[in-house]
Amino acid sequence: MSEKILIIEDEQNVRDNIEILLEEEGYNVFTAENGNKGIKLAKEINPDLIICDVMMPVQDGYEVIKSLSRNSETFGIPFLFLTAKIGADEIRKGMNLGADDYLTKPFKTDDLLCAIKVRLSKTQKIKQLNNNKPSEKTDKRKTDINDSIFVTVNSKPVLLKIADIKLILADNQYCTIVTEEGNYLVRKSLASWSDILPENYFVRVHRSTIINVNYILKIEKWFKDSLRIVIKNYKKPVNVSKRYAAKLKANFI
Repeated sequence: MSEKILIIEDEQNVRDNIEILLEEEGYNVFTAENGNKGIKLAKEINPDLIICDVMMPVQDGYEVIKSLSRNSETFGIPFLFLTAKIGADEIRKGMNLGADDYLTKPFKTDDLLCAIKVRLSKTQKIKQLNNNKPSEKTDKRKTDINDSIFVTVNSKPVLLKIADIKLILADNQYCTIVTEEGNYLVRKSLASWSDILPENYFVRVHRSTIINVNYILKIEKWFKDSLRIVIKNYKKPVNVSKRYAAKLKANFI
């Protein structure tokens, strides 16, 4: 799975628990702690599904879905509401604004996963029926290790060789590209980099890290089934989570 799911939730423990659960299921997860940040992030990453709390500071869940429904790029994204209490009026209000489903806190893990799978499956079927064109993701061209690409840094274009990229570190919608010559902060998601980088050289080792295997000096066993990678001329080892360690072992070790 590679579907992007955005969690908008002001309660950190709830937000963190859902994030961990969905990452273990293989989803690409993004989070925001209030409605205002959630709206901005949704417009930036265009997620496949949004999980949103109803009662939040700054902007509540109803304001979030109302704002996103007015935007042509985010209109129609499957929307799942979370709420501590719910009545017929609240359900009607949310559905009228375009919500697809409600879950009442505390909810069961299976109920959440089922609701997500149903909505994503329905969306995929609609796309297959109404669009015979290849998707944007499958239409993107993979780069070659010997290619060079332009990235925008501080509003200026910078030409980078793919082979010179040692690793890429994500910070929400931004990424830091680490090379021997220096670091470059660019406004591009890690998922976008995964779409274009050559798979036989670059591997994702963490939900926020991609590395170039040519710069690996040493791979060490770490806590339980995780790994730790030492990268050439990089300040500290990179930890590889259990899920990504399995993929790394299968493809590169």
